[in-house]
Amino acid sequence: MIPVRMPKLGMTMEEGTVVEWRAPLGGRVEKGQVLLVIESEKNEAEIEATASGILRHVYVAPGGVAPCGALLAALTETPDEAFDAASLAAAEPAARPKPAPDVPRVAAPAAPSAAGRRAIAPAARALAKQLGLDAERLPGSGPGGRVTREDVEAFAAARERLMPVAPGVALEVLREGQGEPMLLIPGFGSDASSFALLAPLLRGRFALLAMNPRGVGASDGPAGDVPTLAADAAAVVEAAGGAAHVVGASLGAAAALELALARPEQVKSLTLVTPFVTATPRLLAAVGAWCRVAAEASAATLAHSLAPLLFSDALLADEALRERTLRGLAAACARIPPATLERMAAGLAAWSGTRAKDLARVAVPTRVVGAGADLLAPEVEAIARAIRGAKCVVVPGAGHALAIESPRAIVDALLA
Repeated sequence: MIPVRMPKLGMTMEEGTVVEWRAPLGGRVEKGQVLLVIESEKNEAEIEATASGILRHVYVAPGGVAPCGALLAALTETPDEAFDAASLAAAEPAARPKPAPDVPRVAAPAAPSAAGRRAIAPAARALAKQLGLDAERLPGSGPGGRVTREDVEAFAAARERLMPVAPGVALEVLREGQGEPMLLIPGFGSDASSFALLAPLLRGRFALLAMNPRGVGASDGPAGDVPTLAADAAAVVEAAGGAAHVVGASLGAAAALELALARPEQVKSLTLVTPFVTATPRLLAAVGAWCRVAAEASAATLAHSLAPLLFSDALLADEALRERTLRGLAAACARIPPATLERMAAGLAAWSGTRAKDLARVAVPTRVVGAGADLLAPEVEAIARAIRGAKCVVVPGAGHALAIESPRAIVDALLA
């Protein structure tokens, strides 16, 4: 018997959705043949059979969600080989049915009740207390954002990946790949999953370090200003060996720029993705709206409201791609509490305009990657001109969330 399991395709992938099976039940499958298609981290992937055989049983039907490593199907070498489907599945984690399109798979943190407390299951509150966690700050996946015992367990597991960066502060840092260190700093309102589509393209060349800023995911909070984020990034680089290629997107690009100015010896190369130096009125208004919607609505509603600001017409016109992308974005939004967004917004506004005259002092190899249809950061070419020797690439027609929409363009710029 040959088990078929949910693969782990990226450093932030925890589960996947079965989109379709490409082989009929009872049909023969050859090694290397596409067996199924899964969806995870805003992307679809074709999964090849690792061995030849007969598809004897499917445990997860199309639309089912299963954690990485879960049993999806079973192959046998021959059609009449003895096989007990029930016994094989007895010790396996169960898959969950895919939620309806209008219900977010990961809900936003619930709003406080009339008594001022979040919706938290009693068992979840008890376990959080036992583990020394603050249940009030945990993202909830239950109805209406209710925090469940499973949410507490997942958060506790994530804290095992924490890296100390300052007294009493540790960040969640996801690692993948081998080679020279490369630090990935996400933008405003985002987390390490924003680089999920870049990671498979880079992990063969670099040891990737994707950090969740303070207050995001399992990282300690509260969020600080841009120089604090840069100092945290410096601590991660120091722990990784002292120097790294640094990639920052949007607000993460501001932190990457700060790091290059303050500690150039730690930056082997600098890649600024859709950066800004002086926030435009549109960017400030978008950040303010982001904070307000996050505080008043579900993660799915927030993701849909952000779509016109973050993505291109081409992505929005492709219904399947749009909905898949928004499901991933909603999951990321649910991992960032509204209070963290408010502090990030304040830090962004305070930093805006403070480094315009310092761009000429950047003394590390720099690449600026912009998006031709970016509504939020239109000054990328001017930034590149102000940095001595910087190269600039603008992706025609792309939106602000470039790492999600056009990861290959960023990778090509990095490898250049």
